[in-house]
Amino acid sequence: MKAIFGILCFLLINAEVISQESSYVNTVVIDAGHGGKDPGASGRHSQEKEIALKIALKTGNYIEKNIDGVEVIYTRKTDKFIELHKRADIANKNNADLFISIHCNANRSSRPRGAETYVMGLHKSEENLEVAKKENAAILLEEDYREEYDGFDPNSDEGYISLSLMQNAHLEQSIKMAEKVQDQFRERVGLKDRSVRQAGFLLLYQTTMPGVLIETGFLSNPREEKFLTSKKGQAYIASGIYRAFKEYKKSMEKDLPSKQDQVLVDKNNGNNGNNRDHNSTPEVYFSVQIDTSPESVNVKNFETSRRVSEYEHNGVYKYITGNTTSLQEARRIKREMRAKGYDGAFIVAFNNHKRISVTKALDLIEKYGSP
Repeated sequence: MKAIFGILCFLLINAEVISQESSYVNTVVIDAGHGGKDPGASGRHSQEKEIALKIALKTGNYIEKNIDGVEVIYTRKTDKFIELHKRADIANKNNADLFISIHCNANRSSRPRGAETYVMGLHKSEENLEVAKKENAAILLEEDYREEYDGFDPNSDEGYISLSLMQNAHLEQSIKMAEKVQDQFRERVGLKDRSVRQAGFLLLYQTTMPGVLIETGFLSNPREEKFLTSKKGQAYIASGIYRAFKEYKKSMEKDLPSKQDQVLVDKNNGNNGNNRDHNSTPEVYFSVQIDTSPESVNVKNFETSRRVSEYEHNGVYKYITGNTTSLQEARRIKREMRAKGYDGAFIVAFNNHKRISVTKALDLIEKYGSP
């Protein structure tokens, strides 16, 4: 894990490159805030971690059932404590196109109500800073958090100065998603619209894709707590986030060329429908990565009945299993490997035996068809 200033430098240097990546939205990571020993905010009859998880699972379920071709990845599906940096790692390793973190709010007063959606940026009010401090305080439950986050103190105002220096390469896209969430909450769910806001959230800071942090309502408000804890309320909120995601995906992809347009452009460029040497067709396949090592290890050491292969990527030895042209099958293998104890297993993609992003693989399949 890079130190926080290392990540800052990396993102600043690569901001232009990152902002020019494909706008297809094929992978979304849904993060249920808090969990395990970190309950988050509390109401009279509820805890944030439980409500956030239920809404997150419902949201993912709506997306999986109603939008073809989108992979939904969860940072947690049970009452489990996941460090903030590991949540970001899950999104980054899976080359996610969007990150959605779901939370509940609370206040010392029982009067505040409504939903607000945050993007990474400079807080413009003391209230926004306090929300960021509350969510960032989760790192205090992590071992060696000072070393992991380069000495960052979530309770210190000075600690947010470095965060404010960051210019989010995906700010425009993040705001677009946040606005669609707030529109849904206001018009369909009936929640008070507390607007789109900016603040220094470590979680959004460390992800390398557009992302939002949603505060779905106040557990400190008795009426809103009742709504948030009800099955109807959770379904309405999850549906609102799902609809916002659907609209966001559509808006991000509306100006991208269709498969027919892409082939026509390629032909006009003299490439006969592809951009590879010798008019070769793509050989896209998916595998599941289960481990990495700075040095080569014997693949027989891995405890699995599946065949494990080694490849070298960016100077690191990586170990994969499975070889399939079906993303659905790759997801099944990933679940299987995680169940066998490989908790960090994730899907990787290859074209002609060269590592590419999952998003790029899906683009190639869309463009040229399945092998």
